[in-house]
Amino acid sequence: MELLEIDPGIILIRGYLDFNEQIALVRRCLEIGSQPAGFYTPVVRGGASMSIRMVCLGRHWNAKTYCYQMNRADYDGLEVQRLPSDLKDLATRVARRAGMVIEPDICLINYYSKGARLGLHQDKDEQKETIAAGVPVVSVSLGDSARFLIGGLKRKDSVEAVILASGDAIVMGGASRLRYHGVSRIIEGTAPENLPIYGRLNLNFRQY
Repeated sequence: MELLEIDPGIILIRGYLDFNEQIALVRRCLEIGSQPAGFYTPVVRGGASMSIRMVCLGRHWNAKTYCYQMNRADYDGLEVQRLPSDLKDLATRVARRAGMVIEPDICLINYYSKGARLGLHQDKDEQKETIAAGVPVVSVSLGDSARFLIGGLKRKDSVEAVILASGDAIVMGGASRLRYHGVSRIIEGTAPENLPIYGRLNLNFRQY
C-alpha cells in the first residue's frame, strides 16, 4: 500500500485492497447490481444515455434533475437499495487512511464496459453544509485500470491524468472537494488475472 498526495485534499492510496479483497468486493457489487433497483443506464438532461451503468445505494441520484431521491423516479420508480454496513465501513476506513472523515450514506457503483467514459464534472449535489465542510468523496476502483482526469475548480482549468488500477482508492476532500474530474478511458486487459469482472467497477461514496 502506498499513499500519495496528488494535491492538497486529493490522496491516492495505491493497492488499498489486496487481491482477495478485490474478488470479494467485485462479487458483492455484482450481486447488488443483480437485485431489483440494480444496474441501469442513466439518461441525462436532453435525452442522451450515459456510457456507464449505475446502481445507487442509500439515495438515488437523478440524472435529469441532479438531485437525490429515495426512489428511481427518472427510470422505473423502484425504491433505492440501502447502503450496507460493510460498504459504509470500507469508505470510512479509506477516508481515515487518507486523514479525512466521512459518514457515508450514498454509494454510486459505476460499471464501465469497453469504450465507456465519464466527462469532467463536479460532485456538487450533496448538501451545502457537507460540501462547505470539505467532507470528502471516496472512490474505490476494481477491474481494468482507468485514466482518471483531475481538473481545477473551473471547467476550463488545466487537467492532469492519473492511472487508477484495481484495488486503488482515491479521496477528494477539503479544498479539492469541488475539483472537476472524470474518466477519459478504460485500459482494456489491465485487470488482475482471474478477477471475476470484464471492464471496471468504481464505488463512489458520498455523505449527503
